[in-house]
Amino acid sequence: QVQLVESGGGLVQTGGSLRLSCAASGRTISNHAMGWFRQAPGKEREFVAAISWGGHSTDYGDSVKGRFTISRDNAKDTVYLQMNSLKPEDTAVYYCAVMTRGYYSEYSALGAYDYWGQGTQVTVSS
Repeated sequence: QVQLVESGGGLVQTGGSLRLSCAASGRTISNHAMGWFRQAPGKEREFVAAISWGGHSTDYGDSVKGRFTISRDNAKDTVYLQMNSLKPEDTAVYYCAVMTRGYYSEYSALGAYDYWGQGTQVTVSS
């Protein structure tokens, strides 16, 4: 079993930046694709970004392309999400997840991920 802990969330003004971290323990995540999702109150959980197990492929939701960057450091069993040019509509709880089922092409599907962190709150004020 793997445990995931997100950190780095907080309150930021429109146009600001935050860097989220997702640290894994229990077992290594170096051989698994990873994803970030977010969920705002009353809305469905939304795909944000994904990265392949080797870090050679990255994918983003349309709403964050050009603003967010996902990366990983397998030696530290950690995944990051750099968020720039933040907007109020980015306000949500952000979740890190481990892909353990299917192929990487399914990166945006909730069902492809078996393990989730507890989430970290990001609030963007205007």
